[in-house]
Amino acid sequence: MAVNLSDLSMPQLEGLKTQLDQEVEFLTSSISQLKVVQAKYVDAKDSLNVLNQNNKGAFLNHNLTQTMYVPGTLSDVEHVLVDVGTGYYVEKNVEDSKAFFKRKIDFLTKQMEKIQPALQEKHAVKQGKVNCVNLTFKIFFFQHL
Repeated sequence: MAVNLSDLSMPQLEGLKTQLDQEVEFLTSSISQLKVVQAKYVDAKDSLNVLNQNNKGAFLNHNLTQTMYVPGTLSDVEHVLVDVGTGYYVEKNVEDSKAFFKRKIDFLTKQMEKIQPALQEKHAVKQGKVNCVNLTFKIFFFQHL
């Protein structure tokens, strides 16, 4: 049901603006979170490029925490353990791992593409409401001079 903004009172318009602000913030936050997760998958996929026969036996530091590492040697350059969610790890070969990460990246891209139009629509509606609030305020102000 469409509502004529000019029929709404100032408090109702302000309430609508607040609601739209919250919706825009939620959608913006959702896109930001998806981008963070997507960047992790891109980084993981790109990291697989160092696994080749030339790097077998290479020295590396494996992190135990963000500030503590242990030395190691790269012994298997054909298989990795992939976190497939909820703490489960699956051993995959490098090509299957790349395909897994590509699917995840593509899925997240599609989710962001679904959210983006809704965000743009909310921005447009919000701007229309802000303009209406400003116009209503000006009319009210000039009527009471």
